[in-house]
Amino acid sequence: MSLTELDLRPDAPPAPLALAKAALFLDLDGTLAPIAARPQDVVPDPRRTGILETLMAGLQGRLAVVSGRTLCDIDRILEGRVVAVAAVHGLVRRDANGAVTETQPHPAQPDAVAALRLFAAGHPGMLVEDKNLSATLHYRGAPEHARAARQEAERIAARTGLALQPGDMVVELRTPGPTKGDSVEAFLAHAPFTGAVPIFLGDDFTDEDGFAAAERLGGYGVLVGPRRDTAARLRLDDVDAALAWLEAAR
Repeated sequence: MSLTELDLRPDAPPAPLALAKAALFLDLDGTLAPIAARPQDVVPDPRRTGILETLMAGLQGRLAVVSGRTLCDIDRILEGRVVAVAAVHGLVRRDANGAVTETQPHPAQPDAVAALRLFAAGHPGMLVEDKNLSATLHYRGAPEHARAARQEAERIAARTGLALQPGDMVVELRTPGPTKGDSVEAFLAHAPFTGAVPIFLGDDFTDEDGFAAAERLGGYGVLVGPRRDTAARLRLDDVDAALAWLEAAR
């Protein structure tokens, strides 16, 4: 079945994935792995690793992981099975040959980390993650302070010039630079991705740039999780459904 024959309704489940002309771009947390209370709680999984190995072979390398995590963390969780990776939402990119390009950190990044840590110290349950190129405030452990967390991040962003990026129970202050959508475009400009139909799987608001880029470049996005306003054209219910869909690809 060709892409033009697909029934691309906003809440339609995707048809069985045909690998021949596809290029897959996969978010990690909430897409390949369930959301955990703490980032470090997500660990390697034999089923996920096996699926990625099979996809890498079937796609002849046209597989990239596009995540907000650091490059080292992605490699830890995926056991180094995926070469092409966009980390920290696109600020770090490793191409299919293993070459890494990285945006220079914004000079205010250390100040943002310090300010978020000071704020988190007064709100038990919050966690600050320093990714060098971004600072993330996780408030999943203190949901009653979600509004205060967002307001504090807005103040820091206005003061420092850092980009504000909200997510699922997180708010991130990042060095301005490439997005997940920019990463999709960059991968598609080079072998082995050139000429393939881009398919982007993601769950969070941070994946919207990826969905939009895939659509613009002749492919489509697949939202993983509950219905919401999104640029994705198709949807899968949860991580288990996403893994099953990838597992059945031929």
